[in-house]
Amino acid sequence: MQSLIDQNDAVFLGTHVTLHSYPLVCRPNCIPYLINLFGSGHRVKGEFYSVSTRGLGRLDELEGTALGHYEWLPIQTQVEAEAEAYYAHRSFREELWEKNGREGLSEYTEREASGFVRREDRLKDRSFVDEDRPKELFSLLML
Repeated sequence: MQSLIDQNDAVFLGTHVTLHSYPLVCRPNCIPYLINLFGSGHRVKGEFYSVSTRGLGRLDELEGTALGHYEWLPIQTQVEAEAEAYYAHRSFREELWEKNGREGLSEYTEREASGFVRREDRLKDRSFVDEDRPKELFSLLML
């Protein structure tokens, strides 16, 4: 996000909490996934950004939306604003929630982020749903 901010493709608008409860889990490589299972998990605290069209394209590439890792869906926060968030793709969300023992986080903190494995350091032969790593990004993005 800092790169997008530096290039005027994103503006940090603050920290917000979801209006409703959602699971937030971190499984493989300590990558966080917000799961679109309304009413499960916790109200989640996350960062709120305004992002340019160019910035959104870069985020979609990073988040693997074309590969089916995440999908954009609306989200409501305590602050009234039209917003969307990256959610774990529907094709594996239930499995991800189950593999995490139906336990989620209320926010992604530096403690959880410390276990994040960079893309180039990840094992290539493992499914990102099957890999077991410690728990942990959730950003709310406003268009």
